Amino acid sequence: MNRNVIITCAVTGSGDSAGKSPHVPVTPKQIADASIEAAKAGAAIAHIHVRNPETGAPSRDPKLYAEVVDRIRQQDTDVVINLTTGMGGDLYLGPDEAPLDLAPETDCIGQAERMVHVETLRPEICSLDCGSFNYPGGNYVYVSTPDMLRLGAKRLQKVGVKPELEVFDLGHVSFAKQLLAEGLLDAPPLFQVCMGVKWAAEATPRNFMTMVENLPEGANWAGFALGQMEMPMVAQAALLGGHVRVGLEDNLYLSRGNLATNAQLVERARTIVELMGAAVQTPAEARETLKLKKQDAAIDMKVPQ
Repeated sequence: MNRNVIITCAVTGSGDSAGKSPHVPVTPKQIADASIEAAKAGAAIAHIHVRNPETGAPSRDPKLYAEVVDRIRQQDTDVVINLTTGMGGDLYLGPDEAPLDLAPETDCIGQAERMVHVETLRPEICSLDCGSFNYPGGNYVYVSTPDMLRLGAKRLQKVGVKPELEVFDLGHVSFAKQLLAEGLLDAPPLFQVCMGVKWAAEATPRNFMTMVENLPEGANWAGFALGQMEMPMVAQAALLGGHVRVGLEDNLYLSRGNLATNAQLVERARTIVELMGAAVQTPAEARETLKLKKQDAAIDMKVPQ
């Protein structure tokens, strides 16, 4: 069991959730405020996506990331910033007779373009999705190829940002270990074990344990599950020796019919961890545990008033 747990809060995500709960943050100010509130509740790390402020739809606009990061850095919470690089991998194939007639929902760009905001803003951590896989939807594939991942890992090494290796099934773990063998990841690597995402590893205790048992020796890792399995997997992650993640990206409810805030989900996770006899790490402690580099943005960003 891990007796000194890091809590990550994934505050908004890119799912179709903004219209399902008034607590899902949409504007840069709301996302930054949610990250700060989560930090005050006990989260050491804020995992951040951005959304179109007008529509609530997911976005990959670097200017939106810049505003969120600047707002957070101006506060005294010192929360560790973890930016997604997952946007830009959505491939919607056409019908069977013309699969390359891509549907208009397609947003598929190269790895370098997916990481512009990270290389500019220099967060301590960014996500790196370790493989392609099917998502719900007939012809929807998330694309993250081996060469894309090699390019991404190499660029992150250069700018000193720790990749959080998002693994959704055992094949992703296997390729992440290949990146480590090729010297493209600095030790200790950081994994996020992602459970309950269709059509990837189902959120069962056996599957979670199998994923963890296949991680490389000495790796740092956290785990999460979607929906009603979010809090049970908090307990299992700590029992298996890892860290935990909660937040409105993964689950909208505190209990059936009771919509949650990010801070409430962090508070619930903290309660579970502490009732198990463990402590919760501060941001400074998390930086030491994960061997993170706190650095300034590559360019000066100003927050709109």
